[in-house]
This record gives sequence, structure tokens and C-alpha cells, in this order.
Amino acid sequence: QDIFGYKTHSCRKALCIAGYILSCGALLLLFYWKPEWDVWANCIRCSLEEADTVLLRTTDEFQIYSRKTVTWISVSALTKSRSDYPAATEEDSIFSKAIMNPSLQVKSIQVQKIRYVWNIYAKQFQKVGALEDHYTCSAIHAKFGSGLTCKEQNIRRVICGPNTIDVPVIPIWKLLIKEVLNPFYVFQLFSVCLWFAEDYREYATAIIIMSLFSILLTVYDLRQQSVKLHRLVESHNNITVTVCTNKEGSQELESQHLVPGDMMILQEGKTLLPCDAILISGQCTVNESMLTGESIPVTKTCLPQADNFLPWKKYCAEDYKKHVLFCGTEVLKAKANGRGLVKAVVLRTGFNTAKGDLVRSILYPKPMNFKLYRDALWFLMCLIAFAAIGMIYAVCVFALNGEAAGEVVKKALDVITIAVPPALPAALTTGIIYTQRRLKKKGIFCISPQRINMCGQLNLICFDKTGTLTEDGLDLWGLLPSERNCFQDIHIFPEDHSLPWGPVFRAMAVCHSLIAYEGKIQGDPLDVKMFEATNWVIDDSPEHQMEGQGVTGATVVRPGPKASSAPVEGITILQQFPFSSALQRMSVIAQEIGGEQQVFTKGAPEMVSTLCRAETVPSDFESKLLFYTAQGFRVIGLACKPLQARKHSADLTREEVESDLTFLGLLILENRLKRETKPVLEELSAARIRSVMVTGDNMQTAVTVAKSAGMISPANRIILVEANKIPGSFSASITWKPLEENKPEDHASMEDDRQTDRRNSLASGLGHYHFAMSGKSYQVVAQHFRHLLPKLLLNGTVFARMSPGQKSSLVEEFQKLE
Repeated sequence: QDIFGYKTHSCRKALCIAGYILSCGALLLLFYWKPEWDVWANCIRCSLEEADTVLLRTTDEFQIYSRKTVTWISVSALTKSRSDYPAATEEDSIFSKAIMNPSLQVKSIQVQKIRYVWNIYAKQFQKVGALEDHYTCSAIHAKFGSGLTCKEQNIRRVICGPNTIDVPVIPIWKLLIKEVLNPFYVFQLFSVCLWFAEDYREYATAIIIMSLFSILLTVYDLRQQSVKLHRLVESHNNITVTVCTNKEGSQELESQHLVPGDMMILQEGKTLLPCDAILISGQCTVNESMLTGESIPVTKTCLPQADNFLPWKKYCAEDYKKHVLFCGTEVLKAKANGRGLVKAVVLRTGFNTAKGDLVRSILYPKPMNFKLYRDALWFLMCLIAFAAIGMIYAVCVFALNGEAAGEVVKKALDVITIAVPPALPAALTTGIIYTQRRLKKKGIFCISPQRINMCGQLNLICFDKTGTLTEDGLDLWGLLPSERNCFQDIHIFPEDHSLPWGPVFRAMAVCHSLIAYEGKIQGDPLDVKMFEATNWVIDDSPEHQMEGQGVTGATVVRPGPKASSAPVEGITILQQFPFSSALQRMSVIAQEIGGEQQVFTKGAPEMVSTLCRAETVPSDFESKLLFYTAQGFRVIGLACKPLQARKHSADLTREEVESDLTFLGLLILENRLKRETKPVLEELSAARIRSVMVTGDNMQTAVTVAKSAGMISPANRIILVEANKIPGSFSASITWKPLEENKPEDHASMEDDRQTDRRNSLASGLGHYHFAMSGKSYQVVAQHFRHLLPKLLLNGTVFARMSPGQKSSLVEEFQKLE
């Protein structure tokens, strides 16, 4: 947002007050609708440093203004002088810079529930309530690993405010005033007064009744939403947590007193997180369904103590979320490393958290520039233009006929009320209420009725594959083991005999992030099916976790009652590298009880094969992979390697672990379409609503499912778009290839304008083909072939191997298409 500083001018303010009185409040109402006019009329422009009022303007196409008053926060009661502020807090912290004012007062503004304070050095307002992004991994461990001092905590509490997501229930009178002051209802009031003056009492009374009905229904609906949102977030604000303070040990306190930089100690058992925090010690299993809607537990690992100069988020890249515990989520299980504690540094508090951001998106929804609203505005402008012409004509006619001045004015104003229907708001509200009832009959509930009109404007819907178009669970279909650079006979489930003991069996038993919780194995459905096929069990009991391993908190897997005989008592999972959508794989370090340590990796076959020694990958790897993915199977690659005994597993980096692997084989899973998928897609197609698949799965699997679901007609061609950066240069190349063939149809680089024209002509046709693209290619096209992207999206149907960030970007690009 753009920000402008203003200072209140006493003479201007006095003139404005006089204007309010002389206009009978009309000027005040105008300023209520246009806050920027209020600021321009009452204040004079100045620097932000001198400002007592700031004007904010959004940088999007809407350029919406909002007014904020500057407030002062005093910290003089906590520290007598700047030199008393604890030296432990680094000089580049916003808290250190904020209290540099000699009066020990901090200037602040609050924008959409987020507090910003004035940085005297940078001469700008900066957000507080979150740990700064510039910290490195080692700095977070060093500066906050022992906690903050009491003095630091107190100063941060005053500057940041309480760690609460407080959404008060809006009083009915406030909602009523806000609704009544809507320009439409003000116009209705004007119209009704005019009609009563002209003795149109029956019509005026009918409009009053309709408007009151409309206002009351809207207020009731808004009140219900406010109550629901308040109940949704109130549980977050009353949690007791254990916080470690520097030099003073640990203490229990209410979560509302937490500040960024506090060091929390997580206890065993269920814990609801009251803030966002970085895990710096131990490991956690978290239920993030409140944020993601996915009920699968997620494993969080501690932030590495990497000694480098990169900020921690950049160092961890897309995987930084694997170290962050998000507010509102539930810790199901916390495991310490060795005999230590599970510790987490508070990253964000209040409305700065993930949950707070979710609530803010509900309170302050992003404005949508739909064609429907643009057309409605143009229609209204046309009506006003016709009304103005009619009013001028009426004034001329009645004046020429010698009518009294009062009558001329009334008749002229009457033309406006006829051209612009005053009953329009009531009609719109009635329509929305009717559509809400129709949706409720189909089991669809809408928390924002104003968005129902947008649903009628949808012309494209993006679907995920697994769990959306296909069944939630996966069925293990087969295993294709590899030995000595050759694929062996396929093992079919469940008809064949039990799996033989060997590296593949060990990989299936340990290469997962499953947990035993409340007597059930929980985790990713793929991991569950794979592990269940071994007939082993997870033993999480503490008395078994230390047997012969010297490790507390590690998970042990053992042969179950139905398992075939194995030469080991069990295997301990010493360390996990959780699945990363960016890396397309996960790994574990495991050790047979009384045996050697080994690394096991599973993930996208194309990715796993690149991490393996070339001599261990079968020569027919690609053809076998294509054979199974073309049938719609989901295929997972498995690999392993022994670990050198002299190296401690905790000291190894992911890059060291996931290198020089031995390829073990392919795990083949069946993912059936849901029964309702095809009928729903056919219904959407009949309504001229386009369907697009956006998935993290293999390209060939995604295309096969798209064909089975009816997204792609058998008669239509599929063109694979492959874009790659040219090594050693800033340019890129793009390839068009029919998916059924292997030879390229067209190849071009950025510098070849003639080929670009050829691509444009190819991308301009409609209806006979579909584009398919991977996440990597999408990224390159978005960066280097920006002008081609809209044309590709017009016929793009399958987007595979997409990371969560790429999925979000794709949806935004689709929204930009007209």
C-alpha cells in the first residue's frame, strides 16, 4: 500500500465543522463515503515523521483509500533511558530502533488488525508482532535458544500488543447504522421523502416496508457471521504455555502474554498452538486440518544449526514450513532429541500468525474486479445519465409552461427516482436470500452471501487429483523390484505370497512418517498402505525406544503377529527428512536393532533415479515407468544405501544422505476415480464451465486420469509443453511434443522470433487439443515466455508435478484471463 502523511490543521477543521452544520450533515456523510476527501479537507500534507494522520491507498486497480490515526505507545514505565534497554537484543531489531525516541514513546498505526511502529532510522512504519526475516538459522538458535529476559519480554509486550486473535461481536446498532448509510439506502430515503411531498403515500410506504425488510435481513445475516467468527477464534486466546526466560528458568503464563522471540517448551500429549513458532529442538507430529483441511498428521523437524549468512527462510527454501508450528494447529505428539526438551521460538503472534491471516482474509476480503460488477456500474451510470437528461428536459418543459418553482424542482427530482429504481437494493437482497435457500437444500452453506453473484460468473474450476477426482485412499497394486541393474518379476498384491525379506521390504517398513496415535496408525494414505503390506507394527512405547540405541523419542517398527519371519527384532527410525514437494521425495535414517545404519529414500521415480548410482538403475527404467503411468497407476521409486558407522546421523545434511543411492525398485499404487467425478465434470461441461487438473503427481498418470474422468476427449490431441533454461545463459527454450510420440514437433529459443510466430499460430487455435505442462516448465514459461502464458492457459488442461506455490500462482494467472 502507498502511505501519505498528513497533519491536522485547526483552521481547516473549523471550516469543515461549519460545513457539516450548514449542510445538515450531508458533508459529513460524503466524507464517510470518501475518507480521502475528509483527510484532504481537514489536514495538510507533511512527512510521515510529523504526521498525526496517515492516508493509505491500495496499489491494485481499485486504489481504495483508508484513513488511520497515529497513536503513541509509552515504554517509559519499563525503562528509564535508552541505555537501560537490554544489550542482549541486537541493534538491528525493530524493537531496538522503535524506542530510540528520547521521550521513550513509540509512534504506531494499526492497519487491518496489524500493528506498525515507526522506525526512526529507516523513516518508515514497520510491522511488529513477528520475528524479523533477516535472522540466520544459527542466529535463531544462539539469540533465542535460551529465551528472552523479563525486561525484553515486557517491552515487546507493550510494543507488539497481546497475542490474541480477538474478533468482537459487532453490536446490532453499528451494523444497522453502517447498512442505513449505504448510498443506495440514502438515495431511497431521499426518494421516499420526495414521494411523500408529492402525495405518493402508498408507493412510498411499500418501498419503506421493502427496504426495512431488506435492511433487517442483511443485519441479521451479518450479525450471525460475526457471532460464528467470534466463536471460531475465541478458543485460541485462553491457553497456558510454558516459557523459558533467560537466566530465570521456565514459568507458566497465559498465551496472550507471548511475544516474538519467546522460547516455548512443548509438553508431551496434545497441545493447541497459540502462535506461530519455529521448532529448534525435537520433533513434532501436528494436525494441520484447521489450516489445510487435510486430516493427515504432518511431521515437523527442528531448524538446522547451519552456520551461514543466508536468512533462515532462504536457506530452507520451500521447506521452511517443515520447521514451523502454525497457530491454531494441534500438536499430537512431541518427541525430544536424546533426553532434552522440545523447544520452539515464537515466530509470530496475534493477527500476524497463519490463523490470524486466515481470519483477516475473512474480515477484509480481497476485492474482486468481476465483469458483472463493472457492467452493473456502467448500467447505473447510463441510468444516471438518462436521468440527468430527463431532469433537464423536465425543467425546461415545466418552466416554459409557467409552473411554480417548487413544482418544477419536485417534478425534475421525480425523474431521477424513476430512472434509478429505489427498490433495487431490496430486490438484490431478496434474490440473494432466495439463492441461499436453494443452496442450503443442496447442502451448500455460504458464509458470505455477497459472493453468491460471483459463483454465477465462474467459467473455470481447478481440481486436484488425489482425494478430489480420485478416491482418498490408494490401493497397493504391485511391486517391481530391481537387482543388479535389472527389474525382477513383479510382485502383485494381495494375491501373491508375502514379501521376501530384503532391502525393498526394509524400505517399505521404515521409509514413512507414520505415527501410532490412539491405537491407530495415522499418516499419509500412501504410507499407510505401504506399511500395512509388510504386516509390521509401530512400537511407540517409551520403554522400548531406548533399547540398544541410546536414542530417546525414536520410532521402532517390529514384526507384527501376521508378519513373515524376519532375521531382526525390529528397526529403529533414527532421523526423518520429511517429504518435500519441491524435492519430490522423503528419506529416513534407520538402524536394525544390533545392526548397521542405513538410508532409505522414496519419492517421484524420475527424481529418485537421479540420486542413485547410474549402474544400479535398470536400462529400461523409463519405458517401465511409462508403461505403468500410462495406465493411470501412481508409481513411487525406492532407493537405499548403507551409512558409514563413524558418522553420527544427526550431523548429516540432507544432501549427504540423499546421494550415491542404490535403486531398489518401483512401488505401484492404484488410485480409482470417485463414482461422482465423471457425472460432476459432465455437468460442468454442459454448463460451459471448463475443468482443469492441477496435481503434484506424474504427468502420464495425470493425463490418464484426465482422460478417464472425461476432461480430455479421446479424439483430442495432448501437446506436452516443455520449457527449460539454457545452461550458461539467461535465455530459455520451449518444446512442443505430442504426448503420444517421442519426437519434438517444434523447438524454439527466446531469440528466434520466427519460431515464436509459429508458436503463436499454434497457440491461437481452439477446441482440438489440450496443453499439458509440468511445474518446472510452468515456472520457466512464466519467467521467460510471459507473452505465451495466456495462450497456453486458454487450452491448458493438465498441470503435473506442481508445487503448492506453483498451484497458487497458476490460479492467479487463470483469474487474470478474461
